[in-house]
Amino acid sequence: MLTHPTLDQLNTLGLAGMARAFKDLAANPEAEGLGHAEWLGLLLDREMAQRQDKRYGARLRRARLRHNAAPENIDYSAARGLDRRLMAQLLSGEWIDNHENVIVGGATGLGKSWIACALGHKACRDNRSVLYVRVPKLFDELTLAHADGSFGRRLKTLGAVELLILDDWGLEPLDAQARHDLLEILEERYGRRSTIITSQLPVADWHSLIGHATYADAILDRLVHNAQRIELKGESLRRTGPPKNS
Repeated sequence: MLTHPTLDQLNTLGLAGMARAFKDLAANPEAEGLGHAEWLGLLLDREMAQRQDKRYGARLRRARLRHNAAPENIDYSAARGLDRRLMAQLLSGEWIDNHENVIVGGATGLGKSWIACALGHKACRDNRSVLYVRVPKLFDELTLAHADGSFGRRLKTLGAVELLILDDWGLEPLDAQARHDLLEILEERYGRRSTIITSQLPVADWHSLIGHATYADAILDRLVHNAQRIELKGESLRRTGPPKNS
């Protein structure tokens, strides 16, 4: 068997997964009993798996998740009121198909960001586009985008991503520009995309945080009315040191 020329051709064609599978099969005596169709099937399976892994890695890099939060590492033992059944439902991704939102609330140190990132991680696995941003940093970036003329492009990106994670909402009241920008983002996404928002501030206080009745009504209508809620309670998990999982 012309192993080396075949490997060269596979690599030249960009079929690295098939090349590795071909090399492994050629070195395995048990593969001699396989038919041509079986060989081809194994090569194609390896190529497909490698391409899926590469796309998954690229989605994770673009998502910029704050935590490497694998869904299977979610800690349900901590006394913070995390509903395992609700999390299983959310991890299925049906709410993203239905263009619904998720609100993760609770005091600092309860793992809100970690849980949001775990949902984002699972969405990446499911071949969905995800973007994580901290709300204070987002508003700073949008201020610069207005100044350099890139706001339209940034708005298009924020509107198009299938799952947008807005972390640390409510740390400070919104000014007029922030109110307007947030409404523009949510209007782009409403009924077409899904958003996760984390906040220490109870939803009942969001209206006053936004600071303008008309804007507040419009923003909350697009964000809250179709949102599933995770409300964490209890003592900060950080008091016993940084946990490996949250």
